[in-house]
Amino acid sequence: MDIEQKQAELIDHFVKKASALKGTILDPVIIEATSHPSLFAFSEILAVPSVVELGGTENSGYLDVLRLFAHGTWTDYKNNAGCLPELIPDQVLKLKQLTVLTLAETNKVLPYDQLMQELDVTNVRELEDFLINECMYAGIVRGKLDQLRRCFEVQFAAGRDLRPGQLGNMLQTLSNWLATSENLLVSIQEKIKWADTMSELDKKHRKDVEDRVEDVKKSLSLKFLGYVGRCVLLTLWQKLHTVSRPTLTSEGTRRSTLSLVE
Repeated sequence: MDIEQKQAELIDHFVKKASALKGTILDPVIIEATSHPSLFAFSEILAVPSVVELGGTENSGYLDVLRLFAHGTWTDYKNNAGCLPELIPDQVLKLKQLTVLTLAETNKVLPYDQLMQELDVTNVRELEDFLINECMYAGIVRGKLDQLRRCFEVQFAAGRDLRPGQLGNMLQTLSNWLATSENLLVSIQEKIKWADTMSELDKKHRKDVEDRVEDVKKSLSLKFLGYVGRCVLLTLWQKLHTVSRPTLTSEGTRRSTLSLVE
């Protein structure tokens, strides 16, 4: 079963469980949900009417804990620990996992020093064990531990619940992206049209050049034939002229000889 399907089933389970309870009876359900090793999304549970009704009551601290797990970090808990119920070890682990996801949302290269400070980890070995065993093996992040550069290179990180107001920013970002994509598409279409026009012009130019080459070939062929013809005629004339001259000369010689004899 993949992590998304598992999440959906767990969310549905806790939503149904919370919907059937009210008041202080919800406290154990919230503790169970926020400490479950495979649950990392809490917005749907926050939206359950009976959970919302905890606000302003003596049990509002558990509502705040649920909000913390939906949107907050380990540092947020430390800064407000006096106003919140004490977390059990499984909740502490879960909140530190969620803290890694929050850091990975804005930066794909997380320095060890930053991670150790945010997670209250005292040495690199402990940090790397946490990233491998509690984050990568859990399937919520993938990445590379770079001991030389002392950083964690994030390749994938599961998303967290949207914070209040974040949806509007995401919609604006998507709207800007859509507008940019449409402008890019128009630009690409114009370039394609220009390329088609240039291709047609190139074809026409090539056709004109080929036609001119053919005309030149024909002209040269005619000139060559004319030249050859003149050469043939000249050769024949020269041959006829050469044959005629000896014949005439021989006859004249014969006549001269007869005249002398007489």
